[in-house]
Amino acid sequence: MKNKRLLPKLICVGFLPMGALLFYLSSFIPQFIENIYSNGINRFTRQILSLITGFIPFSIAELIVVFLFFFTIWRSVQAMIMVFNGKLNRQHIILNFLIRIFILVGAVYFGFVVLWGLNYNRLPFSKIVHLDTRPASVKELAEVCESIIARANQLRSKVNEDTQGVMHLPNGKLDALNRAYKGYMNAAKIYPELGGRYGRPKAILLSKAMCFTGITGVYFPFTAEANVNTAITDAMIPCTASHEMAHQRGFSREDEANYIAYLTSSMHPDVDFQYSGTLLALIHVMNALYHYDQDKYNQLRKKYSEGIQRDLTAMREFWKKYEGPIEDISSAINDAYLKANRQKDGIYSYGRMVDLLIAEHRLKAAK
Repeated sequence: MKNKRLLPKLICVGFLPMGALLFYLSSFIPQFIENIYSNGINRFTRQILSLITGFIPFSIAELIVVFLFFFTIWRSVQAMIMVFNGKLNRQHIILNFLIRIFILVGAVYFGFVVLWGLNYNRLPFSKIVHLDTRPASVKELAEVCESIIARANQLRSKVNEDTQGVMHLPNGKLDALNRAYKGYMNAAKIYPELGGRYGRPKAILLSKAMCFTGITGVYFPFTAEANVNTAITDAMIPCTASHEMAHQRGFSREDEANYIAYLTSSMHPDVDFQYSGTLLALIHVMNALYHYDQDKYNQLRKKYSEGIQRDLTAMREFWKKYEGPIEDISSAINDAYLKANRQKDGIYSYGRMVDLLIAEHRLKAAK
């Protein structure tokens, strides 16, 4: 009887090394992953999952996470009571706990790799869309910054404001989530990899609590849902939704998802999306310029319109309220997650979005 119970456990223990091996081997065949997995098998499963879960108006992912949190607490308390009452010894409890944790982590990781994780090893987006991402001079970076500032100023003059003069979504944040697909519809005409039928982005019900982690959105591969923290400022809602939708379409790397968010927002018919995506690009290119040439940064920073300055101030003030140890821990976990999935620069890898923005600038200049 014990052997029959042991065999399934031994099989389950193998999930973690099998998942790690599969992920490692896939890194040597990016073209195969691109053609067969990302644009083939996985694209089909992602769309099916997304369409099924899309019928449910709330985030199933959020429900699963909350359930697992309380379930873990309940099981831990239950085990402590059994130990206290003498029904089980401590060694037995600890051993069983470690085995179950290892099995759970292994099963989750293997499922993650199969359902979505191999997309980390697909071709870079720059190769897919044939963008020249060779190294750029600081002068070229500054030119891109100036171009984006001009566009951001122009778009900012067309968006709605609240009573504080900060960018405002007139029909609410949920309306913006429901409109997000339009940018992808237009982008898919040029970049078919961004096409397909998927469920709309969903608002996180516990968004305010999520702010303490510093996370603005999350893609959940087990339900193929693009989840958005709707407590954040209005200016970031459209580009955040577009970012998570990029993950939904199989683009795992954070830097590429940021660029795709900018790209699809720029192609959106509504000016609030265009501005949000351009503001995201502006933040990234100017942060990069600040790192290499602070004098030029300060010079260009003065060209921001008053509206953009108010929006950025509102964003800073918003996040100040949520600074603390939880955000630090969350950032450390996110950093480790990115490194584990071959993004060696961790959180700072987001800056590589600038290479794609510069490449796009080069392409437009050549026409």
